[in-house]
Amino acid sequence: MKISRTTRALVLAFAGLASLGLAHAAKDEQVLAEAARQKRVLLETLKEYVSIESGSRDLEGLDKLADLIAGKLRALGGKVELIEPAGDEVYRMEDTPEKIGKVVRATFTGTGSKKIMLIAHMDTVYQRGMLEKQPFRVDGDKAFGLGIADDKQGVAVITHAVALLKALNFKDYGTLTVLINGDEEISSPGSRALLTKLGGEHDAVLSFEGASVKEDKLSLATAGIASVTLNVTGKASHAGSAPELGVNALYELSHQVLRMRDLSDPATGLKMNWTISKSGTNRNVIPATATAGADVRVLKVSDYDRIEKQVQERMKKQLVPEAKVDMRFERRRPPLEASSASSAMATHAQAIYKELDRPLGADAKAAGGGTDAAFAALKTKAAVVERFGLQGFGAHTADAEYVLIDSIEPRLYLAARMIMDISRGQVPGL
Repeated sequence: MKISRTTRALVLAFAGLASLGLAHAAKDEQVLAEAARQKRVLLETLKEYVSIESGSRDLEGLDKLADLIAGKLRALGGKVELIEPAGDEVYRMEDTPEKIGKVVRATFTGTGSKKIMLIAHMDTVYQRGMLEKQPFRVDGDKAFGLGIADDKQGVAVITHAVALLKALNFKDYGTLTVLINGDEEISSPGSRALLTKLGGEHDAVLSFEGASVKEDKLSLATAGIASVTLNVTGKASHAGSAPELGVNALYELSHQVLRMRDLSDPATGLKMNWTISKSGTNRNVIPATATAGADVRVLKVSDYDRIEKQVQERMKKQLVPEAKVDMRFERRRPPLEASSASSAMATHAQAIYKELDRPLGADAKAAGGGTDAAFAALKTKAAVVERFGLQGFGAHTADAEYVLIDSIEPRLYLAARMIMDISRGQVPGL
């Protein structure tokens, strides 16, 4: 695979920073001691968060959880706003609900100049009523619960990283912003504009999606997500006595799907796969309607334009000329693209983790999933790094989601030290 000049430069920059920044340094005993004190309280907070059902469409639960989070951040000294997405601020997709959960925004004003933002989400993919059978529980080094890894742990880590800084009376930042949204699992239709706006106003963004139990690492890149929906309109007719009077929407849909089956491009990481389809109403009726949906993943924002144009071009050649073919292309989430500033921040995080004699990976290999870090990075060259949250497993599994309790102290230490070092201008490249 051909490596671009930009990618090669990032790799070299990252390697150079690593050679300079990963020398073993003494741990900050004061921060470490406070992280240990916060561990038990964080678990209690996590139980509180998990014990409130907050599916992306559960407005009652989201309101309750937003009030709880807002209260905790207010008690820590933040100026707190509860923002209700509405009007033109909402990017409406085909599955966007009429009303969207509130965004919790807390602003902490310090004595310095650096602006730092911490982000996580409080909504989950789970339905109301599941909590009764799967309450929060601890089993050895694992804390289980619905949405605990994705992403209530992130909200809890942010809450207690701020509490840790308050306990140490640290205020060397200029502005410390906490943003917790309630619509991430439905592609952030109501919070994406605010994430992008605030991302452009801060010097660094730390996103607290969780790391894997298999590989403890930060992410400098995540995949972008889009969808293609094809809707074909034909004409119904009796399949036995007068099929020739119908216009078979299923035939045309099948033709279109087959024409677009090879648009993936492994060399650039672009993926397009047809995943769902539906047609007709009865076995003995020529189908008048048919629809299909494809999942699209990209590693560069520019690839959205490319794949959309390719789909539009392939659509022009029909099998059934009488059928009407409509296409909807939705950019559900942009990719997070690695930058030199993000590489510098990740390298510094690795140096901090080494103080604890713990390895921490960091790379620009985008996995299949997308996150809100991409919205924060969309219109800025500032550092945006993902997966500062706890190590966990089982997101979206419905019965096996957990986080590793052993990762609480090191992740609190990491978050606090990153905020402190960025605030003091001690992170090269920021």
